[in-house]
Amino acid sequence: MGRPREFDADDALQTALELFWRKGYEGTSITDLTDGMGITKPSLYGTFGNKEELFRMALQRYEEHYMAFFWSALEQPEARTVALDILRGFVRAQTEACNPGGCLVVNAASSCSDAALEIHKTIVERIQVGQKALARRFERAKREGDLPEDSNPEDLARYILTVAQGTAVQASSGASREDVYRLVDIAMKSFPGK
Repeated sequence: MGRPREFDADDALQTALELFWRKGYEGTSITDLTDGMGITKPSLYGTFGNKEELFRMALQRYEEHYMAFFWSALEQPEARTVALDILRGFVRAQTEACNPGGCLVVNAASSCSDAALEIHKTIVERIQVGQKALARRFERAKREGDLPEDSNPEDLARYILTVAQGTAVQASSGASREDVYRLVDIAMKSFPGK
């Protein structure tokens, strides 16, 4: 029988999430993780598996805790409100004082080399899930007459997520929430519809 765990796995996972968010996947070493989480390498591997598995758990937690606004926004009655709520939600998460700046997904995706190909694939898949859901929502808006007939729902979804990625870069560079909100307002001027 093994010794009982001497650390809180939930707290350790939160610490790992914050480290990955701040430093990216490849920028976060095993030593960074064990030091930050206050655990040994055997405890990390025994509880979370390898670094890749730990990152996937952190990504799941990130989506559940910091990106829930995205799925709620899809329920808004108008496409413009959907888009605005998503962009403002990203800005709130990216500029919250208690969070690392920017976006875990953008930070990790932008720093993945060929050595982290599986992580890069995971990140791309997660982005595509959100983009497809947003495109379906905009397709519905188009059918309902909320978007012009010549609108391309897939392009609009890609546009909104591209703006969100840009806001992440601005936030990680130190832009204030108000500064980034102004960028969102400018971007929304290009959004079709009412």
